[in-house]
Amino acid sequence: MTTTSTKPRARDLGLPFPGTPGPLNAITDVPGVAVGFCTLTDPSRNMRTGVTAILPRPETEPQPVWAGQYALNGNGEMTGTHWINDAGYFLGPILITNTHGVGAAHTGATRWMIGHYADYFAKEHAWAMPVVAETYDGVLNDINALHVQPDHAIAALEARSFGPVAEGSTGGGNGMIAYEFKGGTGTASRKITLGGRDYTVAALVQANHGIRRWLNILGQPVGELIPEGAFYGGEMGSIIVIIATDAPLSGLALRQVAKRAAIGIGRGGTPGGNNSGDIFLAFSTANPGPMPQFAPAVSTREELNIDLLDTLYLAGVQSVEEAVVNAMVAGEDVATFKPAGLTCLALNPEKLKAIFSG
Repeated sequence: MTTTSTKPRARDLGLPFPGTPGPLNAITDVPGVAVGFCTLTDPSRNMRTGVTAILPRPETEPQPVWAGQYALNGNGEMTGTHWINDAGYFLGPILITNTHGVGAAHTGATRWMIGHYADYFAKEHAWAMPVVAETYDGVLNDINALHVQPDHAIAALEARSFGPVAEGSTGGGNGMIAYEFKGGTGTASRKITLGGRDYTVAALVQANHGIRRWLNILGQPVGELIPEGAFYGGEMGSIIVIIATDAPLSGLALRQVAKRAAIGIGRGGTPGGNNSGDIFLAFSTANPGPMPQFAPAVSTREELNIDLLDTLYLAGVQSVEEAVVNAMVAGEDVATFKPAGLTCLALNPEKLKAIFSG
């Protein structure tokens, strides 16, 4: 389910994030974008994992979604990116899960696409290449038990909503750790104006990266000021960043937007550790239209002048930065699975608030 948390978000604590957020301060502020979750928690089975689903468009007919992809550090997986890099678009949903759940989530997404675009797959020589990304949740979840199954991916897709997005231990973020605090799902958005038109830029992250001493929030060395509970010897996580916008952009421009996610996570202190999969995707909901094989020989699409995109780049950076902090602020204390006997602490909101109010 996509439900809201009763915990305050980072901005509610008085953290002075720059920029103007949308009404939900979430990726669903981009018109047409929906998010769904399937969250799997069963302590008796050492299960704390799940699937997050992002639907770029609500259409029932297949349409290309213009996109660009970038990997800061490639110790991870995001399927479908070879085609995105060649063609500048993808079709269907984006799923985020754990490392060993990629295959199951891909199968589930494929089944869902075959059913959702039934006529297209029945009548055409159509192929499904959903985007499925992952981060490792083996510290809090028995990842080798393969808890994630195809039906869980379908459940996340069917639970999609255009409303507020639950953060922290939701969907694929359920078993994730960020800067040695409980991490997971986080989101944020920004409103901008370019060329006399208003647009939204937003991010959703699955934050599972960083070590405590690196953590910096809005210039404050939070990791050094709140050192309690750190237990990693070094980087052993990853982060997936999805940036969405309704601004009309080419695949090339969207790749440039995806690159800026690196700056967004870098503001939090991570250098992009060698053991981290820091993998990013940016997409635009603008320029809806038929699949290329049904389009005319010469197609016309709107595209913002790439020389004027600095404001949009900044909005992406700010959204990513805030989304990571929102993921941690939404956390709760969780017992570890491997090694057993430890506790992954949540980022204490009162301690964080005190750093910025003192």
